[in-house]
Amino acid sequence: MRFTVLIPARLASTRLPNKPLALLGGVPMVVRTAQRASLSLARRTVVVTDSAAILEACAAHGIEAVLTRADHPSGSDRLAEACTLLGLDGDDLVVNVQGDEPLIDPGLINDVATLLEQRPGASMATAAHAIPSLADFTNPNVVKVVLDAQQYALYFSRAPIPWWRDGATADKSFQSLPSPAPLRHIGIYAYRAGFLRLFPTLPQAPIEVSEALEQLRAQWHGYRIAVHTSAHAPGAGVDTPEDLERVSKLY
Repeated sequence: MRFTVLIPARLASTRLPNKPLALLGGVPMVVRTAQRASLSLARRTVVVTDSAAILEACAAHGIEAVLTRADHPSGSDRLAEACTLLGLDGDDLVVNVQGDEPLIDPGLINDVATLLEQRPGASMATAAHAIPSLADFTNPNVVKVVLDAQQYALYFSRAPIPWWRDGATADKSFQSLPSPAPLRHIGIYAYRAGFLRLFPTLPQAPIEVSEALEQLRAQWHGYRIAVHTSAHAPGAGVDTPEDLERVSKLY
């Protein structure tokens, strides 16, 4: 199996300014993420950025990076340009790993790439794991996904899905999790490069706008997303100063 990991990284975070360059044990976070991704079976790991500072930080640590335009409206547009710059197209496999995932499991990267390779009817692959708590099930910041019998995504939502009709109280709340456990979506994606270059040209979907979930655009236009169900939750991402402090202790 041959695939490329692309790691988008920008300096636009509001909760944690200059997040990709935040130091973890003296090394920028985006570099730590790339180092973890390089432990996967990927033939190439490339940071994709519009920042000269990130480009320089990667070069200082021997991490390949490409500089893209700064005016892209979405991360998908940025990755599509990276595919062009790297000469990726057609059935070339690409895995999108977020730059704030310094604890990413290399095995998870392999799993989503393998799944897409094995599913010629899918344009994308992603991952999920069983939700462990009622608080996560009802939290709109935790994205849920429901699957069909072939492990393709039926729908992604911020709402608690599938709705447990017999478990809801009169005020539409829950006292426990349904069984089997609902699934939390993990934000890692594998694409065929040809589809990744097509995706930004597709019109936005109404459900995508409502839920603020970009992957719903693919489903709305009829493209299938295969889902790997992981036995474990992913390593914690870094979104806030508190997250950074917690992860820094591991280094």
